[in-house]
Amino acid sequence: MKPMEPGGTIAAATVATPAGTPLNVEERVPGLGGEERVPGLGEVVDALCGSDDGLSCVAPACNRYALPSRDVLIEVVEALRSVLFPGYYGTSELSTESIRFHVGASLDWVARTLSEQVRRGMCFMDALGRRTADPEACDDLARDVVRRFVGRLPRVRRLLATDVAAAYEGDPAATSPDEAVFCYPGISAITNHRIAHELHVLGLPLIPRIISEHAHSLTGIDIHPGATIGSRFFIDHGTGVVIGETTVIGDNVRIYQGVTLGAKSFPKDENGNPVKGVPRHPIVEDDVVIYSGATILGRVTIGRGSVVGGNVWLTHDVPPGSRISLAG
Repeated sequence: MKPMEPGGTIAAATVATPAGTPLNVEERVPGLGGEERVPGLGEVVDALCGSDDGLSCVAPACNRYALPSRDVLIEVVEALRSVLFPGYYGTSELSTESIRFHVGASLDWVARTLSEQVRRGMCFMDALGRRTADPEACDDLARDVVRRFVGRLPRVRRLLATDVAAAYEGDPAATSPDEAVFCYPGISAITNHRIAHELHVLGLPLIPRIISEHAHSLTGIDIHPGATIGSRFFIDHGTGVVIGETTVIGDNVRIYQGVTLGAKSFPKDENGNPVKGVPRHPIVEDDVVIYSGATILGRVTIGRGSVVGGNVWLTHDVPPGSRISLAG
């Protein structure tokens, strides 16, 4: 191997591989014969930084505005979790006097931190859409959006209280509501979703998806922030659940692992491009149970009080009170 070049740059090296006909540089695969030329560090940096494959977001090709930080948004969500479940997350030693200080201080930090992330997201998407991004206008709009979002948190808290109750009452293995709050991936996922959904309704770009996909990576539960979900929603076990963007779920619905509420097809415009935002996912009415592995596709309605059995594939409406199962 060649020695290191002056200045600390590793020189290109030639690696001998098993005998065979040499391949072109683009075709060489280690172990298939021929010689593989290992580029130097400087060449790798040049190749990565000079690429125009769309994976680098730097000025002027992308825009001059910083993207929201995924790490900071995760911190915001965790702070909100400690506000929505005080004493369970964050500071655990709270009293009736200290809880107000804890919630107030946490919300103050959330509002300031989230405003900066929202500002970044708005300016970035404006510029990406080739619109003139006014940083001052983004600042004002971000503060207004975050103020509206914070004002919705009591409603989010009330909904989460019903979700926790549904988890405890719907799972005989649950020993207490506290266990559901601490341990159940469904509660973690629906908490992220209810936060992300409110931001989505307020029209924010990027940030709701970052929040929902963080929950997806932790729990295996994939809920698009656009999905509308009623009270007392319980996901048991949860791994592999997929709930699409335009899904509408009523009250007191219970679903199990591996359930998909997805789209049957993607409508396209006259140029062959997918049409965005059209209703294409199921409507699940109140008091429905969907067992593991069921797949429900398209803008179909599952009527109130129905039970959909495991591994069922549905692409049509189901009347209220139905019992759907595979033929035994």
